[in-house]
Amino acid sequence: MINEADLRELSPAERRRLARELAAIDYPRPLTGLNLNRDRRLALGFSVLACTALAGWIVVLVLTLDRNYTATHWRLAWVGFDVVLLAAFAATGWAFWRGRQIVIACLLVTGTLLCCDAWFDVILDLRTGDMWMSIASALVVELPIALAMFSAARRLIRLSALVALSNGGEPEQVPPLWRIPLFGGRLPTGQ
Repeated sequence: MINEADLRELSPAERRRLARELAAIDYPRPLTGLNLNRDRRLALGFSVLACTALAGWIVVLVLTLDRNYTATHWRLAWVGFDVVLLAAFAATGWAFWRGRQIVIACLLVTGTLLCCDAWFDVILDLRTGDMWMSIASALVVELPIALAMFSAARRLIRLSALVALSNGGEPEQVPPLWRIPLFGGRLPTGQ
């Protein structure tokens, strides 16, 4: 049995190696039982659907937002925000499609933008005829999607950590996050 004194005699590199080997025993195949390809396809399909719906909504905003609102550049503010949200959904879909680690950051950014959208919709429609529609939209659409994205990001971070612990060896140079495959494996060349 190894005791604390024995562990302290090990070098940091030896302790890291021991930790990886112990993790491999506890989590030999962390992805067993998960249907990741199906989940990726569902996430990609949802991202495509969200992009399509949001692009249609941007057109509706351009055509229907009040031009005489008291704020300067009112239409530009809302259309611009939804264009950024569209870009976030598209980046999330791309990262799922390519199976890249950056999908975690994309999920967090898109979820945050959805929370901001819900907040501003509700706050700016207070005491107007659209107040209840904005509240319903926030509670039924924007906030549940944001929470699902935050949950997915948390799950992917945990799975990535398990994979990293079970793989052993340390890379000599860590590539940019957008190039790292979602669940390890070889880095793509020229993509």
